[in-house]
Amino acid sequence: MKKIFFVFLVLLLFFIGYKIFRKDKEITSSTERKIDIIKINEVKRLIKSNSRYNNRIAFFIDMKIPSGKNRFFIYDLKENKIIDKGLVAHGSGSETGIKGKLKFSNIPNSLSTSLGNYAIGNPYKGKFGKAYKLYGLDKTNSKAFERDIVFHYYFDVPYKEKDGYICNSYGCPMVNKRYFERVSKIIDSSDSDIIMSIYY
Repeated sequence: MKKIFFVFLVLLLFFIGYKIFRKDKEITSSTERKIDIIKINEVKRLIKSNSRYNNRIAFFIDMKIPSGKNRFFIYDLKENKIIDKGLVAHGSGSETGIKGKLKFSNIPNSLSTSLGNYAIGNPYKGKFGKAYKLYGLDKTNSKAFERDIVFHYYFDVPYKEKDGYICNSYGCPMVNKRYFERVSKIIDSSDSDIIMSIYY
């Protein structure tokens, strides 16, 4: 009887330990995809300083997350929560040859992603279809318009997450067409400019 009780106790402890481990793992996984609170507050301050910007929705792109994972976040600034997410490519000029490490540039023809806050402008029809002009609001991305950095879709960008990395752009934030259509609806229905924050 004591042996049965002991075996039962060991199994119970093992089960409890496994549950705790799984819970910790789930918490870790979810927190890995949170938006930097400093960036959220930075965007909120920017929006508060200028009524031309949308005070409800903002887009955040975390370049520390590998390109094969969701790193484009649509964020509700009032509810303080992520409402959608997807894959986004970075510029080929941002590659360093070192796995997981990127570089950034504001220089024309660098083909690099530029960090900073952008105001999303009007749509137009470009060589990849519908796209949106981007206006850099910081020193780090002040030449975005001059460099033809725009928000657009490209068919080679996967819709779902994958291991490894996805294709590169010429410096533009480039997403899958299906995801672009969802984002596009939000942009087109906004009466004010939406801020896109790209950070690392």
